[in-house]
Amino acid sequence: MSKTTPGTLFLSKLGVAFDLHPYAYDPDAPRVGLQAAEALGVDPDQTFKTLMAEVDAKPVCVVVPSPQEVSMKKLAAAFHGKSAHMMKIPDAERLTGYKVGGISPSGQRKLTTTAIDETAQLFDRIYINAGQRGLLLSIAPDDAARVLNAPFADLMA
Repeated sequence: MSKTTPGTLFLSKLGVAFDLHPYAYDPDAPRVGLQAAEALGVDPDQTFKTLMAEVDAKPVCVVVPSPQEVSMKKLAAAFHGKSAHMMKIPDAERLTGYKVGGISPSGQRKLTTTAIDETAQLFDRIYINAGQRGLLLSIAPDDAARVLNAPFADLMA
């Protein structure tokens, strides 16, 4: 497993502090983020998943706690849109350059507008995908928001 991904290179280039956390990825896990939290022994609410969606037909990236679901209504509102839906897997992989289960909000192939659920601010560090299945990184939420130019928003159902 490589510990260098477009996501880690992006953060390193900007001088952002982060730590890597490899784990045994289980492709058959019903919820990959929860499996990652359990494998690393961290609070599932501190482990955030990266989802790709569309708001008014424009791609967006959403970072939310792994155990939670995204409210499409709140997602649309966060991006000042009228409607939102999840992006199809092939479209998400093509747009980001990552495989589902390994999508990072940083270092995506195409710069995508991003929002982070406001609960990230409850933690000193959050765990997000580093850009590869089986590899998370921990980062200060404010650093993630700054480098991704991502506002904190209420996004959960």
